[in-house]
Amino acid sequence: MSSDSIRWVRFSHVRLPLATPISDAKVLTGRQKPMTEVSFLFAEIETRDGHQGIGFSYSKRAGGDGQFAHAKEIAPAILDEDPSDIGKLWQKLVWAGASVGRSGVSTQAIAAIDVGLWDLKARRAGLPLAKLLGAYRDSVQCYNTSGGFLHTPIEEVKENATRSLENGIKGIKIKVGQPDSRLDLQRVETVRKHLGDDVPLMIDANQQWDRATALRFGRAMEPYNLVWIEEPLDAYDVEGHAALASALDTPIATGEMLASVGEHMELIKHRSADIIQPDAPRIGGITQFLKLATLADAAGLQLAPHFAMEIHLHLAAAYPAEPWVEHFDWLEPLFNESLETRDGRMRVPDRPGLGITLTEQARRWTVASAEFGKRG
Repeated sequence: MSSDSIRWVRFSHVRLPLATPISDAKVLTGRQKPMTEVSFLFAEIETRDGHQGIGFSYSKRAGGDGQFAHAKEIAPAILDEDPSDIGKLWQKLVWAGASVGRSGVSTQAIAAIDVGLWDLKARRAGLPLAKLLGAYRDSVQCYNTSGGFLHTPIEEVKENATRSLENGIKGIKIKVGQPDSRLDLQRVETVRKHLGDDVPLMIDANQQWDRATALRFGRAMEPYNLVWIEEPLDAYDVEGHAALASALDTPIATGEMLASVGEHMELIKHRSADIIQPDAPRIGGITQFLKLATLADAAGLQLAPHFAMEIHLHLAAAYPAEPWVEHFDWLEPLFNESLETRDGRMRVPDRPGLGITLTEQARRWTVASAEFGKRG
């Protein structure tokens, strides 16, 4: 009996508008402009036997056009291939675009296809992706980020935090890293007092401190019992992060901006983080994420994947040590289904695969699409 094969792929470049321009420390330090939209690359895949899968990658502020363009160039490489051979196909796609390297836009384009293939595989098996991978738990503790950005007045941050807790989310993360660290200290003090001592609280400086500032502020944070300090330094400063992690009692979390497994390996090698924060779409998809998760587990690191909870919930559920997953409500208009949070935890859906389908609104936000092969 012959194997199934991929007969059709469609890419959609979708621009999701944000209701309010988003500012973190990178905006306040003048390095970036407020974010007004998020670009998505969706890959829809169908096989000759009629099995389907959907995956996505994304970019913020820049890169969406590049991901879409690269995906179109490499897509023919997987037509007529067995969709079960996901590792082989990842390698084939990398070599199809080898001249542009194995990180960044090139592998982020591959990520959408890779996620779609894993979704297809789990759907075909009739299992949620977490179960296909081998889940350790049916829910993951979660924290909210979207209510704590720096453009949000502090009273509204407090209201957002209260609402998140009422909606079954366990922890709260707020942004810091302003040019005046005294404002950050006031911000943390205010939110901690509002939440009380028992609610998990994280802070995120978005890479905006130098080593001296990060050490001084990190020491000032010790009394607030933070779950972690995120991205205190430049994402590629592995030695600085290692020194900080060694000097502070508060755990250090980083990794979201890295664009390959190899870059994350440097974090692990130098013991630069207590909590590693990979982003599957940014490092090349689920195939690459699973490689990294094995390395992180062997190193005894905690896991807290960045953004894209629709993907990362499944991957976190399949990580041996108790992880965290980041709750963002930005993507909700894109999908017909929603994820359930209850008692501080995000529940793995019982739907096959990732358990997501695109809304008609997502179709309307599509600015470009391209098809390869023949459907039906």
